[in-house]
Amino acid sequence: MAGIRNVISTLQADGQEVLGPDVLMWHYPNNDIINGSLLTVESNHFCVLKSRGAILDVYETGQYTVDTPQKFLTGGIVQAFYGGQSPWQYEALYINRAKIVVRTQGSALSREMAELRYQVDYYVHVDTKDDALKLVQHMPYKGHTLTVEQLNAYAGPVVEQAINQIAQVSPLETINEKIHELTQLVGSHLAGFLAEFGIKLNSVKVLVMPADEHMRRLIAFKAFGLSEIDAVRHYLAMLMAQKGVASAPNMAIGAPFVVGSTLSTLPGLLEPIGDDGHARPEPRLAGKV
Repeated sequence: MAGIRNVISTLQADGQEVLGPDVLMWHYPNNDIINGSLLTVESNHFCVLKSRGAILDVYETGQYTVDTPQKFLTGGIVQAFYGGQSPWQYEALYINRAKIVVRTQGSALSREMAELRYQVDYYVHVDTKDDALKLVQHMPYKGHTLTVEQLNAYAGPVVEQAINQIAQVSPLETINEKIHELTQLVGSHLAGFLAEFGIKLNSVKVLVMPADEHMRRLIAFKAFGLSEIDAVRHYLAMLMAQKGVASAPNMAIGAPFVVGSTLSTLPGLLEPIGDDGHARPEPRLAGKV
């Protein structure tokens, strides 16, 4: 109501903070900001005050009395066709200046056209009053909030382009050797893109892996120094052992499986044991089903 010295802040009626870790900007939803209202700005916020499209001022921590200034920062006041005070005469947009983590995920292709999965965590914040002004002017939002998800909708394609720039010319098994290079390239692209919206990039963490689970296991076996064929054999032996197949050890070492005999498990004994309990003379490795 006109004449009431109401307080405008980001605290809800139950005391909860609106600007949480997933909200970058919040538009005060009520139309009760008038001359004389008290505008409260918390220590980790900025507040941009607008009047009929024109930006009046940007506030840091403190409490301020709303009053129409003589000079506006940007825009101009459009003559309103209302008698006295008009609804939405003032608008307050609060910007979260705390460090926020954003996660984006997607897929890329290696040099062999094998599918890769990536996960990128990047940390951002709005640093200055000028940056807050840029955010309000250049970043569109829907409803009364600009969420981390909405920000990521803009930044995600930039990350994808940077990842593919290196991944598409790198062999699949060497992609993790490029993590440092990937991190630098993603950080460079993101920093330049976000700066246009007044958002400062603090750090970037990149994780890339083959999309196919079987391919990840094979690469892990090769990391132990196994050849490609040995890696395949040991992986198949692991799958067979999980299903209780008796010939799994034979698969691991590439030995034939002989029905009707068992392999001794005593250390140092490689000769097979027959059904009668005596060692067979021929030096072959086998198993019994």
